[in-house]
Amino acid sequence: MSTAPDAPAVTRASSRGRTRLANEAWEAAFTAHSTLMRRFAEEDVWAGLSMREYDVLYTLSKCDGPQRLGDLGAHVLLSQPGLSRLVDRLVERGLISRCVDPTDKRAAHLSLTDEGRAIQRTVGRAHGASVAAAMTARLTDEELTLLETLSRKLISDPEETP
Repeated sequence: MSTAPDAPAVTRASSRGRTRLANEAWEAAFTAHSTLMRRFAEEDVWAGLSMREYDVLYTLSKCDGPQRLGDLGAHVLLSQPGLSRLVDRLVERGLISRCVDPTDKRAAHLSLTDEGRAIQRTVGRAHGASVAAAMTARLTDEELTLLETLSRKLISDPEETP
């Protein structure tokens, strides 16, 4: 009795099962993210910032030097026009400074002002404590480590070696 004719059917069935599993895992991860983001947004830690504004300040705080808008855009989840408008508001509020890029007069470098850095640190401490409380309330240290490892694996370049 040959199993060759059945092999494609088995492959299709297991592929369907893996596809379903992948989609259910994605839905669970996305739902967890959405639920936590709503919870964090409702907290009184933002010091008059929106979460997106804080995201820009946080991203700039991690940079070694000034960033171009396009470089900043690679790290925040906003369209280029939306990010440009948000940066304009943060510049007007004195939280970000904008100066001409010395190598390209059409571009600008963005960096945190002293006030922007102070607000980012204040909000960051409160938000970080809130994130830690939410995550450690449900997950063990081993689960947190696994979640971080799996999340980094999903966003890594598939051509990189682990």
